[in-house]
Amino acid sequence: MKVCRTSDELADLGALRDERPLVLVPTMGALHEGHLSLVRLGRKIGPVVVSIFVNPTQFGEGEDFEAYPRDLDGDLAMLESQEVNAVFTPGMAEMYGNAGEVTVLPGSRAQGLCGGDRPGHFTGVLTVVAKLFGAVRPDVAVFGRKDAQQCLVIAQMVEDLKIPVALVDGPTFREPDGLALSSRNRYLDTGDRVRGLCLFRALTAGRKLLVGGERRSNTIVTAMLEELAVADQVEYAEVRRVPGLEIEENVTGRTLLAVAARVGPARLIDNFVLDVSDKEVTDDILLAAPESLGSP
Repeated sequence: MKVCRTSDELADLGALRDERPLVLVPTMGALHEGHLSLVRLGRKIGPVVVSIFVNPTQFGEGEDFEAYPRDLDGDLAMLESQEVNAVFTPGMAEMYGNAGEVTVLPGSRAQGLCGGDRPGHFTGVLTVVAKLFGAVRPDVAVFGRKDAQQCLVIAQMVEDLKIPVALVDGPTFREPDGLALSSRNRYLDTGDRVRGLCLFRALTAGRKLLVGGERRSNTIVTAMLEELAVADQVEYAEVRRVPGLEIEENVTGRTLLAVAARVGPARLIDNFVLDVSDKEVTDDILLAAPESLGSP
């Protein structure tokens, strides 16, 4: 496994894509089984490069940039065990060494949800993802479905700016009781972790109503908010259309149930991606990989 600190050191990775697509899995480190599930998904497509960079521009004032967990040695050991081909671990000078005046502004999909509670967040996300795409030049990039809005905002950037990369989203990896894995789960004590299950319960309540035939989004949101009441602060509980993330009064077609809340010191997010018809509700994906990639 090659560890690269600069873009120049990535230059000889081109040989990896001679026969199969080169896959990038972007992360901020503090890796867990959810990240590794994305790596395994990527390895089904082609050789994998994992990036590890805690990006300051996607953190707002008063957020946890300084406290965000970092364990590079542990991360590298985990990735070695997954037979990752290369890891890109740039420093601040590599990513933002120049003035950093050019940024990528998000489109309409960044409005509301995490975009509403974290001003400038998605500008930081898109800017660093564009930098990573330019440095690694992947054929495919794999993102986690738990960050659903992020996936769709990046997809809009790729489409609008004609970036030649295919996007794939991997399923949310959960604990047996339903808690979505997150690096920020490390902030939770035992009591906080129990209360953190309210996000999964909220989504489950929303899905149950849909399965039972309910299609009014305000009724579904009310049910989700009732489950979130044990959180210290509820940031949102919403129903949005996929992929544009429009707000709809009546739920139909590809749908996102999304929640965010603060539990103890952690800000937690979670979602279900569903396909809702008049007669049934089925699980869905966010980003459909081109058929040329096969079925990862």
